[in-house]
Amino acid sequence: MHLTTEQIEAGLDEVRRSPATEGRLSLIVRRPAVDERETLTEGLLATDAGLVGDTWAVRGSSRTDDGSAHPDMQLNVINARFARLIAGDEQRAALAGDQLHLDLDLSEDNLPPGTLLHIGDAVIAVTEQPHTGCQKFSQRFGADALRFVNSPVGRQLRLRGLNARVVVAGTIRQGDEVRTERARKLLPQ
Repeated sequence: MHLTTEQIEAGLDEVRRSPATEGRLSLIVRRPAVDERETLTEGLLATDAGLVGDTWAVRGSSRTDDGSAHPDMQLNVINARFARLIAGDEQRAALAGDQLHLDLDLSEDNLPPGTLLHIGDAVIAVTEQPHTGCQKFSQRFGADALRFVNSPVGRQLRLRGLNARVVVAGTIRQGDEVRTERARKLLPQ
């Protein structure tokens, strides 16, 4: 069952209550193959691979000239409250395809590009690359959800999530605190 636009709007107050500066890592999801998901209690983030064991590096991107993996799209991060809202429960939330589900305000106002997120031993940086919904997102959560995440409100709140890259490798664990460090200019890779 997919939520209607009205049902999504009714759940937004809870999403907007997400913490702004100190949140939690609610879910770690590795994608070992297309359409496969593994939820982890612990994962390793690497500067060259993103979430180790995930297929980011071999999936490629239409946003690079040669079709290789985009370095600023290593990690997809979604608001955990929104993922649960549209999925109905934690198990289905993993279907969103985002590796990290954070109980944190992901809005553009709160986390501009360059913002660092400290998670466990690792640090990731929010990048400028937009994260938008796709056909698979629509199939899993409904056309209303896809339209909503791509609406002006959905984009401002980054309901479909954000893209990030690993700047300090390290171990992350479900339940880890997430601390924000205000934006600074991203260094080229």
